[in-house]
Amino acid sequence: MPKTLRNEFDKKLSYEKLMEAHKKSCENKNCRKDIIMFNLKKEAYVKYLYENLKNQTYKHGGYTIFYVHEPKLRKIQKSRYIDRVVHRWLVDNFLAPTFIPQFIETSYACLPNKGMHQATLDVKKAMLHCKRIWEDYYIIKMDVRKYFQNINKEILMNIVNKKIKDKKLLWLINEIIYSTEGDTGIPIGNYTSQIFANVYLNEVDQYAKHKLKLKYYFRYMDDTIILVKNKEEAKKTLLEITKFLQDELKLELNSKTQIFKSKQGVNFCGYKINEYRMKLREKGKKKLKKKIKDLKENIKNGTMTSREAKKYLCGHFGYIKYANIYKLKKNLFYIN
Repeated sequence: MPKTLRNEFDKKLSYEKLMEAHKKSCENKNCRKDIIMFNLKKEAYVKYLYENLKNQTYKHGGYTIFYVHEPKLRKIQKSRYIDRVVHRWLVDNFLAPTFIPQFIETSYACLPNKGMHQATLDVKKAMLHCKRIWEDYYIIKMDVRKYFQNINKEILMNIVNKKIKDKKLLWLINEIIYSTEGDTGIPIGNYTSQIFANVYLNEVDQYAKHKLKLKYYFRYMDDTIILVKNKEEAKKTLLEITKFLQDELKLELNSKTQIFKSKQGVNFCGYKINEYRMKLREKGKKKLKKKIKDLKENIKNGTMTSREAKKYLCGHFGYIKYANIYKLKKNLFYIN
């Protein structure tokens, strides 16, 4: 994939690639009503999309809005399924191949072969290294205030324009970015939003790594960890990054942002990390205990089998297997 994308839209626009995007979009979701309805006439719908994209008459539809309360209250804007097929085609064929190779090695969220577990393991490894070379060091933990809601659409389009010069592709990206009202904010529920969010903060990643020369810098979406030698360097670094975020990206850091000594460890991606171990945060531990207690009751009452309970907990197994909680696991998963 060339550094600057030109004249690629028509080359990648085909019935076959749109059908492939549909198949990927509905993986493990075929029981959902909107996907069942799409599948009944999928050939016609894909042809309809092809014609509309080719003629640039495609219009992004509206959103279904709902809220989730875990881990905190979030507004989710869900696109129509037919639009989600377009999102998938756009990301897989253009956005991912163009932008992901430009990301720094220590950016982890929503990227292939990375994720929260790799992020935490790399932070732990870096913390151990810093202890060896500096003994005592300082940690900067940064968190952007209401990140998705505050992404400036004009700035995002300007960043995209640096890499993409294909006019048809820019038309489609603009159609998706401006599918919600206002000058700021992209929908958390869109597949495109994950990569747009990474593209946006890649600007500060590049600044941190190449301008500030920060060696131990790790970002998982809008949560960032930086390890530095002393408190003075930490204060200076935080001040410079805060200014860059405000001046270049119109973003602010929230009250969770802080500087502290390495001996305190750091909360990151659901774990409490120090140089030698990773533990579950108290909040996550309490949630896990409650869920397992409820599942045990269901098994005893006969409303759920142990196999069903285990299937329900698959995601949690992936979360806890990286933590140093042998006794907790033994107590939690023993059933009388």
